[in-house]
Amino acid sequence: MSNALPTRIGLLLSAVIPIFLWVLLGASWAQQPPDGVPPEKARQFLDLLSDPEVKVWLEGKIPVAAEEPSAASLADAISNWELAVRARLVALTDAIPRIPQEAANAAGVVSRDVNSGRPGLVILILAVLTVVGFGAEWLVRRALSPGGSDPTIDPGQAALSEVAALLTFALAAIGSFLAFDWPPLLRRIVLTLLLAFIAVRVVRAIVRLLFGLAGAESRTPDETLTTVPVANSTAQRFWLRRVSLIAGFLLFGWAVVSLMPSIGFSVDVARVVALLCGLGMLAIAIEIVWRRPGSAASAARHSLLTLYLIALWLAWVAGLLGVLWLGLYALLLPVAVRGVGNVAQAFASRAQRSGALGIMLNVLIVRGARAAMIGAAVAWLAYVWRIRAAALAGSETGAIVISGLLNSIIILLVADLLWQLAKALIAYRMELASKDGSSADDLARSGRLRTLLPIFRNVLAVFIAAVAVLTILSGLGVQIAPLIAGAGIFGVAIGFGSQTLVKDVLSGVFYMLDDAFRVGEYIQSGSYKGTVESFSLRSVRLRHHRGPIFTVPFGQLGAIQNMSRDWVMDKMALSITYDSDIDLARRLIKKIGQELAADPEFAADTIEPLKMQGVDSFGDSGIDIRMKLMTKPGGQFGIKRRAFMMIKKAFDENGIKLAVPTVHVEGGGDNAAAAQQLLKLKQAKS
Repeated sequence: MSNALPTRIGLLLSAVIPIFLWVLLGASWAQQPPDGVPPEKARQFLDLLSDPEVKVWLEGKIPVAAEEPSAASLADAISNWELAVRARLVALTDAIPRIPQEAANAAGVVSRDVNSGRPGLVILILAVLTVVGFGAEWLVRRALSPGGSDPTIDPGQAALSEVAALLTFALAAIGSFLAFDWPPLLRRIVLTLLLAFIAVRVVRAIVRLLFGLAGAESRTPDETLTTVPVANSTAQRFWLRRVSLIAGFLLFGWAVVSLMPSIGFSVDVARVVALLCGLGMLAIAIEIVWRRPGSAASAARHSLLTLYLIALWLAWVAGLLGVLWLGLYALLLPVAVRGVGNVAQAFASRAQRSGALGIMLNVLIVRGARAAMIGAAVAWLAYVWRIRAAALAGSETGAIVISGLLNSIIILLVADLLWQLAKALIAYRMELASKDGSSADDLARSGRLRTLLPIFRNVLAVFIAAVAVLTILSGLGVQIAPLIAGAGIFGVAIGFGSQTLVKDVLSGVFYMLDDAFRVGEYIQSGSYKGTVESFSLRSVRLRHHRGPIFTVPFGQLGAIQNMSRDWVMDKMALSITYDSDIDLARRLIKKIGQELAADPEFAADTIEPLKMQGVDSFGDSGIDIRMKLMTKPGGQFGIKRRAFMMIKKAFDENGIKLAVPTVHVEGGGDNAAAAQQLLKLKQAKS
C-alpha cells in the first residue's frame, strides 16, 4: 500500500476529529459567559425568566411593537462589531498582567478547598484511578484474547475488543471515584480531567482502527493483519502523534479552561489560557502542513496555508466566531466529507451486498455519511449564528433569509440522496435488463425497460429538482402558492408559443405507449434510418449503419418502419438462361437452403429455409426466378450472402448459366449495301 491511503486517512482525522470535538464540547473556548457574571447567578436568572408569572409581568412592561426602535443598519452593525472586537482585545490585554496574582489566588483555593492542605492530592487520585482503570482493562483484554494477540483477527472483532476495553477503563476509573464521598470542587476537577483523558484515548483508538481497516483493505489474502509496510508505518505514526496532540490540546485545554472560573480565575484570564492552547494547536497544524507525508505541494502553497491558519487563530482572538467557523469549514469540511465518503465506501464494499437492497444500502451508507457530515456542519453553524444572524441582517426578514439559506443546504442534501438512490436503482435495473435474454419475451421486455427507464430517470430528475427548489423558496419566506399558479399560466402560454416542442414531447409519449421502437432496434422513418441508441424528452438518437448519428425530434418521425421485430421475409431474384433446367435449379436451391438451416452459424437465425417460389417472369435475357427466406431480424444479410455464393458454385457445377444482357446483331449483303448507302447520304448532308 502506498503512502496515499494513510495520508488521506490522516487528513480525514485531522479534519473530522477537531470539528467533532469542538461541536461536542459546545465550543466553550470560543463562547465564554459574559464578564463578571458567575455561572450560578446566570442560571438563577434564566430560571427566573422561565417562571410563567414573571413572563406575564414582563409582557405587560415591554413596549408595544410600534414603539420599538428601528432596526440597526449594516453600518451600525459593522461599527458594533468593531467596538466589540476592540473591547475584547483590550480585555485580553488587561488580563495578562493579572495572571500571576490570579494564579496565586487559585493555588490558595486549590490548597484549601481541593487538596485540603495535602499537596498533590488531585494528582494522586488521578494516578490511582488510572492504575485501577488500566488494571481492569488488562483483565478484560486478557479474557477476550486468552491466547495473546492473534495476527489474523478481523478488524471488526478488534474494534469490539477496543470498545469493550475502553468502556471497562471508564467504568472502573469513574466508578471507583464515585464510590467515595468527595468535596464538590474536588469531584468536579477529578471527573473533568478523567473524562478528558478518556476522550483522548477514544480518539487514539479511532485513529488506530481506521488505519487498521485501511491496511486490511490493501492486504492480499496471504498477508496477516500485522503485516504493515515500513513506509505506511511511518505515515501512520506521524498522523497518530499529530492527531493525538491536537486532541490532547483541545480536550485537556477545554477541561482546564472550564475549571478555571471555579478556582478563582476571571473569564478574561481563562480566555487567554484558551487562546494559548489554541496557539499550540496552531503550531501542530502548521507543522502538519509543512511535514505531512506524501505532500507534493509547493512552498508557496504551504506558505499561503500557514497564513490562512494564522488568520483563523487571529479571528478567534478577535472573537469573530462566524468568520472562524466559516474559515474552518472552508479548510476542513471538503477533506472531511471526502474522507468520510471513502471510509463509508470501504465499509459498504466489505459488506458485499447484492441485489436492489444492496444497491440502496450502499448508496445510503456512502451518500448518507457525506450528507450527515455536511448536515451536522450546517446545524452547528446555524447554532453559532442563531443570535448573530439577526444582528448581521438588521431585521427579522434578514434572519429568516439566513436561516433559510442554511436550511436549503439540508434540503439539497436530501434531494441529492433521493436522486442518487433513484439513479442507482434505475442503472441496476437497466444492467439487469441487458443480461436478460433467455427468450424472445425476455428480450422484448428488457428492450422496453431500457427504452422507458432513461425517460423515467429524466422525468424524476426534473421532479426532484422542482420540489427541492420550491421547498427552498418556501423556507426563504417566498409564498409558493401564487408561484405555482403563475407557473401553470406561464406553462399554458409557453405551450401555445412552443407547439413544436409540445408536439415532440407528446409524440414521444405516445410512441412509448405504443411500444413503436426500443433501444437497440433498427428503424426507418422517411429519410432517417438507423439503430436506436438513446432518448430524450423530445428526440431520439439513431445510429446509421455507416456511422452517422441522426437526432430526430419525435414530432418529425411520422410513420415508422421497425426492422427489428419478430421476423423478416427476404425476397431474392435470379435470372437463368432459357436453355437451363428449371427443375434442377429448384432442387439445388432447396438443398442449399437446407444446408444453411443446418449450419450452426445460421441455424439460430433461420425460421424458414431458403427455397424457390417459382418462375417470376420471362425476361429479355433469361428466365427470372424468385426465392424467399424467413429469418430473425438482422440475420438475413449473412444468410443471403452465403446463399448467393453457394448458388453460383452449384449452378456452375451443374451447367446452369446465369443470364446476362446481350445484344444480337445479324447481317446480310442487301442490308449491308443499304447501310453503306445510308451512311454516304448522311456524310453528304453534313
